Amino acid sequence: MKRLNFIRNIFSWILITVSLHAGDRPTYQFLQNDVSARAAAMAGSFVSMSGDPAGIFYNPASIGTSLTPVAAFGYTSHLLDINAGFAAYTQEIQDLGVVGIGVNYVDYGIFDQTDVLANKLGTFSAGDLAASISLANPLEENLYYGVTGKYIHSSIAEASSSAFAADLGLLYLISGDDPITLGVVISNLGTQVDAYGTTIESLPLDITIGGTIKPQHLPLHLNVNFHKLNEEQNSFLDKFTSFTIGGEFTLSKTLRFRFGYNNERRKELKIGTSAGMTGFSFGGGLVLKTLRLDYSYNSYGEIGNISRFTIALDV
Repeated sequence: MKRLNFIRNIFSWILITVSLHAGDRPTYQFLQNDVSARAAAMAGSFVSMSGDPAGIFYNPASIGTSLTPVAAFGYTSHLLDINAGFAAYTQEIQDLGVVGIGVNYVDYGIFDQTDVLANKLGTFSAGDLAASISLANPLEENLYYGVTGKYIHSSIAEASSSAFAADLGLLYLISGDDPITLGVVISNLGTQVDAYGTTIESLPLDITIGGTIKPQHLPLHLNVNFHKLNEEQNSFLDKFTSFTIGGEFTLSKTLRFRFGYNNERRKELKIGTSAGMTGFSFGGGLVLKTLRLDYSYNSYGEIGNISRFTIALDV
């Protein structure tokens, strides 16, 4: 109980800190992108899912339920020839807990460098990267905590910036006829240590809460997540408009089907009165004995679509 009170105090202090920076314009927006194909297929509604090594990018407490060492690698075919990817690994270490390491990156490609008269001087590249290390443990029965520390680096041509940040999460498992999992995470709590210019920019702080329910007699995990709860809105109810819904059907022992909906993305990318499939996502997975292959398709409407591929394996 003392440990639980300590965690409550830490989260209360963080919530106050987050509220003080709610109006800042953040940098390193890539940290809010989906990483794995499994999570992206469910529109990023993943804060209460457990047992996945990519969970270190969504809620570090979620890896606390991992019993065997697992590695995962992913690739994203992004918009405008942008490429991204990740690697993650989790393993239980005796007397320490479940430890996870991860790297996710975005490669924006090669650009022409010109002078004021549009004469080509050469080329330059741009990219973002975050390296993470996580630790998760049970706090008490069915309640897990997790913490991630990460180093963030961004570069454009010869200029660069860097930052240090942390994610703090909780995961609570409620057993019963219809099992429920609840998750909460505070992401990107930290500071920039080297700026592109003279102004230190804030990080994209995010508070996300969510739940997963497995309805009785249905082979389905249904998720609902509320994101960006720390951001200022016109009204209290507007705070809950950045929500995602995701589901994962177990069609057979080896086959999975996933779907998702991102309400904020649909609102922001709607053009006129038409939104088409904007905000919707689909995907599937093939689960073998020690191997899992996942694919996701996310619609950005008229802008385009994003495909992600992930391979995970027991090691």
